Order: sequence, then C-alpha cells, then structure tokens
Amino acid sequence: MKFELVALLRNLLAGLRLAIFLPVRAFDYRVSVAHFSVLLGFNFALWVASAAVRSGFEGEFDPAAIMAYLAAVPLVLGAAALVAHFYRAHGRLLLVATALSASDACFELVGLVLPAVAGLAGEPRAAAALFLLWIWAVSVRAVVVCMGTRRPQVLKSAIAVTAMIAISFFAFPRTEVWNTAGDEDTIEPLAEEPLFHLQGRLIERALAAINPGRSGVRELYFVGFAPDASHPGFLSEMRFVRRLFDERFGTGGRSIALISSAQALDEFPIASVTNLSRALARVGEAMNGDEDMLFLFVSAHGDPDHHLSAVQPPLDLAPLTPTALARMLQEAGIKWRVIVVSACYSGGFVEPLRDANTIVITASAPDRSSFGCQTGREFTYFGEAYFRDALGRTGSFEEAFAIAKEALARREKEEKLTPSLPQIWVGPAIAERLKNAPDRPDKD
Repeated sequence: MKFELVALLRNLLAGLRLAIFLPVRAFDYRVSVAHFSVLLGFNFALWVASAAVRSGFEGEFDPAAIMAYLAAVPLVLGAAALVAHFYRAHGRLLLVATALSASDACFELVGLVLPAVAGLAGEPRAAAALFLLWIWAVSVRAVVVCMGTRRPQVLKSAIAVTAMIAISFFAFPRTEVWNTAGDEDTIEPLAEEPLFHLQGRLIERALAAINPGRSGVRELYFVGFAPDASHPGFLSEMRFVRRLFDERFGTGGRSIALISSAQALDEFPIASVTNLSRALARVGEAMNGDEDMLFLFVSAHGDPDHHLSAVQPPLDLAPLTPTALARMLQEAGIKWRVIVVSACYSGGFVEPLRDANTIVITASAPDRSSFGCQTGREFTYFGEAYFRDALGRTGSFEEAFAIAKEALARREKEEKLTPSLPQIWVGPAIAERLKNAPDRPDKD
C-alpha cells in the first residue's frame, strides 16, 4: 500500500508539473497496471468530492452518474493506443494513458473554482473556452513528453487527443453525481397540478389587489419583474425591493411582484412576459395618468443582444427585450415612469425606453457585464448599492444612482473587475416634475 501511495504522489506531482508547464520527463511517471488503477481511483474520488462541494454537501448520491464517468476510461486508453500506434511504440501505451490522466486532479480543482472566478470577471464563455484550451494543450504536451516530437507522428497524435477531448466534452452527457433538492425543485414543482392551477389564481388576485389612485394626490406604483428562476438571489432581492417600496415609498396596495422561482411558486405569479403585460395594463388602468408615477424594477441575467433571461422549468418562456417593454408601457398608457434594469448589458434598454417623461437606470453599459450573481448572495452588486444602501439614505432616485455608481466603481476597482459603468437617462419633463417633490413620495 505504501508503495502504491508513493507512486500515486509521484504521478500527481508529474501531472501538476505538466499542467503548469514546468519541466517534466517521461520517467517521472510511475507506470504499471496497478499504478494506473490507483490513479484512476484517486481521480474518481476527487470527482465525487468536488461534486459534493458544488452541491453544498446536500442531496443524494446518483450511482447512474458513475457510468458516465467510467466511460472516459476506455476513451483515454483508446487515445493512448492510437498515439502508441502512430509512434510504433506499443509498449508505451500505459505511459501515455498515465500521463493523460495524471493532470486530471488539477483540472478538477480549477474547474471547481472556475465558475466563481468567471462570474467575477463577467466572462463565463471566455473562461470556459480558455479552460478547454488549457486541457488540450496539457494533453498534447503529455504526448510530447512521453513520445517525443517526431513528425508526422506528433501531428497525428494531436488529432487523436483533440478527438478524445471533443468526445468527452461534447458527446458524453454531463452528469452530476449528487442530485440536490434544489436541482429537483427547479425542474418539477410547476409540473405539479395544484401549483400549475394556482398560478392562474395568483395573477388574478395580484392584479385585483392593485388599488386605484386618489384624485389630487401624487402616488407611486411599483411593478417588480424577476424572470429567471435559476438564481435564488433574484427572489431575495425582489422581495427586499418590494418591501422597501411598500414601507418607505408608500406603494402598499399599489404594488405587484412577478417572480419566477421554484421556492415561491405558491407566493408570486411567475414572471412571464404575458404576466408583465397584464400587470402594466392593470397599473395603467388604476393610475391617475397625469398625477401618478410607476417604478418598474427588472432583475435578471442579460446577454449581449440585450435579451433578459427567462427561466421557469418546465415552461419555455420568451425573453424580455427593450422594444417589447417599450411597447407594453406605451400600450398601458403609463405617462410618468422610473425604470431600473439590473442585468448584464442592460444599458441596451436606455435608448428604446428614453423619453421626456421617463427615468431609465441600468446596472451596466450596453457592452458591459454587471456582477454579484454568485450562489449564496442575496443581492446583485447593483441591487445592493442602489436599493439596500443608496435608497436607505435618500428618497431621490437620481441621487441614489449617483451614490450607487460611486460605490460600485470603488468596489469593482478593489476587486479588479472590468467596470460595469451603470447608466442613467433623465427625461426633462420628469426632471422638472421631481425637482420640487418631497424627499419621499406621499404615503397612504
């Protein structure tokens, strides 16, 4: 046992040196059927442990996922056999297979922290591409270290390694060995008949609860829209913001929140574009058009095409776009409005929504990411800076933006993030209307 553990440590060390491009030689690896089996066993145990960390040490072990993992073993051996054939060195098959597997622990550990790092950097796709390129470069280096650089053998071997990685990443199913309760909740609840039928009653009750405006009194209405159930932070943030407006800005009885979330299907109507259109139409009917004002808060993931994510399995929901939102507001006849969009690339909402009677605030520029959607957070960075902190100090939506923008710039600089560059448009007519307004709107 001690002999096998020493061999394992030497293989892992060689794999680490290979992965970080330090000098390594073929005879640094310990090669035998037993050594290779122990290495595979260690990699499997690390894969299971990493999956447990990702799941928060919750859920149930899924034995079926083991088959997907074990399917990679003959794939590695097949690639190693091709490499050995190309070099006419069949006795080195197990050496190549060991070298191809010895760096897996490095890949697993980096993959564990990669989503958080990519989220902070705001470039998840680029991070995934760089991760895949790294694995490919290390695998090709493993061939060169074990077999040399003879041509055309090394070129043929590089093709074999590329095929191995492509099949592993794109043909094999990506399966987690731990099934968490959270994963099940995001897929199944709305498919249950009681919750499915409850949704119709929830939206009808929420619309009916919106009180009409009082003549001669300027009042504020609130609509919240969080259409992405994949991140629980959108739910907690929207709950806080609605409560803030009901208590501090007097929107109680004049507010509605539409939230897609597996945890709140019996509490809120889902945030579909159809429900948003109905909510805005109802608010438009209830408001005194020349007196009252709407505060619309939208929070979701955004993409470079300025579409907001819409996730509520098993439904296939349409994403919200700037032009669709502008059309809904126009059709609802809502004159005075403050619109806050918290999402990556949300600056793309400014131009379609801007007019003389509107304030548009976005968490980022049209070509920039915003931050704070990591697992475990209750607020996005923008939501925390604007709603929790800035609006706790002032009732002015414009002044709160200035406070939040400065705070975000400091935080992003400290964390070495690409600046999100929050945007604001203030129409001249609404600016004049709010100039002499009190620090907080009238309450009931």
